[in-house]
Amino acid sequence: MVGSSRIRWMVAGICSMATMGCTARAEPASSSAVEASPQSESTAAAKAFVTDADIALRALWRDQQEAMWVYETDLTDAHEALVVKADEALMAWMTENMPRANAHLQAAGLTAEERRQLDLLRRGTSLPAPSDAVKRARLATVAAKMTGMYGAGKHCAEPSDPTTCRDLEVLSDAMAEAARKKDWDAQGQAWEDWRSATRNIAPLYTEFVALGNEGAQDVGFGNLGELWKSGYDMTPAEAEAETERLWQQLRPMYEQLHCFTRARLSDAYGPERIPADGLIPAHVTGNMWAQSWDALYPMLEPHPGAADLDVAKAMREQGWDAMKVVKTGEAFFTSMGLDPMPSSFWERSMFVKPPDRDVVCHASAWDVELNDDQRIKMCIEGTFDDLVTVHHELGHNYYNHYYTNLPVLFQAGAHDGFHEAIGDALVLSITPAYLNRLGLIESVSDTDEAVLNKQMLDALGRIAFLPFGRMIDQWRWDVFSGRVPQEQWNEHWWTLRAEYQGVGMPTPTRPDGAFDPVAKYHIPGNTPYLRYFLASVLQFQFHAALCEAAGHEGPLHTCSVYGSEAAGRQLSAMLAMGASRPWPDALEAITGARQMDAGPMLAYFAPLQTWLEAENSGRTCGWSSKSDG
Repeated sequence: MVGSSRIRWMVAGICSMATMGCTARAEPASSSAVEASPQSESTAAAKAFVTDADIALRALWRDQQEAMWVYETDLTDAHEALVVKADEALMAWMTENMPRANAHLQAAGLTAEERRQLDLLRRGTSLPAPSDAVKRARLATVAAKMTGMYGAGKHCAEPSDPTTCRDLEVLSDAMAEAARKKDWDAQGQAWEDWRSATRNIAPLYTEFVALGNEGAQDVGFGNLGELWKSGYDMTPAEAEAETERLWQQLRPMYEQLHCFTRARLSDAYGPERIPADGLIPAHVTGNMWAQSWDALYPMLEPHPGAADLDVAKAMREQGWDAMKVVKTGEAFFTSMGLDPMPSSFWERSMFVKPPDRDVVCHASAWDVELNDDQRIKMCIEGTFDDLVTVHHELGHNYYNHYYTNLPVLFQAGAHDGFHEAIGDALVLSITPAYLNRLGLIESVSDTDEAVLNKQMLDALGRIAFLPFGRMIDQWRWDVFSGRVPQEQWNEHWWTLRAEYQGVGMPTPTRPDGAFDPVAKYHIPGNTPYLRYFLASVLQFQFHAALCEAAGHEGPLHTCSVYGSEAAGRQLSAMLAMGASRPWPDALEAITGARQMDAGPMLAYFAPLQTWLEAENSGRTCGWSSKSDG
């Protein structure tokens, strides 16, 4: 294990990690030595920097991952302190060395691999810290506290009575159940309770924005949003334009789903609560953030009874537990010829919520020691949602596994959307035929009615998510840039939700002090969100390419690549590239194309879109951008 404070350089001397760019002491020249040119010195320094940065970052990231794992699986003040210490050390090194990486990019004589590592390092963190040590320590503390407050968040009807407290999981279950029962008030109460439970994060988030922006400026970016948008092998302006281009490809399909859903909700709750041409109130979709509308499926099912898709019921009756869910997910990957997870995965993962401590249940995948130390952290209950999520998280683990021998800066997705898309691409292969293979549905029906039912169920997760995935980082870009003043942050949140999602507040106004963005984990958790929107597009491109490799014939929505080793070879070849090449190269390796394209997603859902357009005939689709209820 490399020490966390000092690294020995091969040329001479010892340099602190915080001063990785220090100049090695000159050795006496022999009589036959040739005087080095400034250019050769610059090249040598740049190459040495790349080599030693790999060692330093591997140690720092490992220390941070280990501290975060301990903290998120046992939320205590002592474990929070470990995270703060590790984060502060990483922030100090990054603040010192991101500008140096940028300077070394000017050196001649570097290999393409060395230049790629320098470019990745110059934008190598989503949270650079200010150069001031006191501010850096405060940012590390604020970031850790926000994560901890979110993970431990509870709403207590009687603060003195812990039996009246409900955490996110309990409130989410209550909300979904209330949606199935069409209980307007119970949904609204669960929705508001979670926002009350997280509201105290707001002052910390204000600090976080100021300190994060200062850190971004200290490493050469205008603000934190500009740094985030620079991570896509294009300029920040190009990244934002590309995001909007993809959204405009997808918007007509979303508007048809929104129009149909709003009409059914208006029938259920009355036009006085949900006007025929208005916004959908955020609390009536059965999801805490209205990012998925799965709970509305019984209300929206195109052809009731045409196909039994109640997989959740079958899983309950068959007694699926956490281990069976995870083993089933792994079996999909190994059926394609991919490696099984290492034995440590089964020994070190957190599959269920411990009864004796607070944890962060938000699902995540880890390689804690950066040496194929694969783990999952989840609170699995044996539901169909858990089965889907496990496929998603294992996608991260398999990406980690196949690039584990690359330099540490290449141990990432071609861009962050790639990492999110892998598991979700395989989720598209959870077809009725595959569910029948698992014994979760009795028969497979390929009638038009059955196809539409399955597509509606899929759309309520995937299509309903699209505008939410698009607007989250738009809000943060606007906040980080200062385009929106602090006193309007919450109002702007609802303006964007109305503009993109057609979703509005449950009530005409929000209470004083409300700060609704922090009710979503990725905001206080400082996780850029554009990756999920891009992954929504990429997963269908990947699926189409893997289906072609598998020799599938027929509509894209009928394809499952389960058992196809040809598809597995194509997938693993791309996974092994990690971030070693610009993302168009990685995309070309798996799909043959060099541009992200929503066309495969539109093709996949073509039967549903045609049906929705017919159902919506005569309705006024679209909505006003007003965000009031």
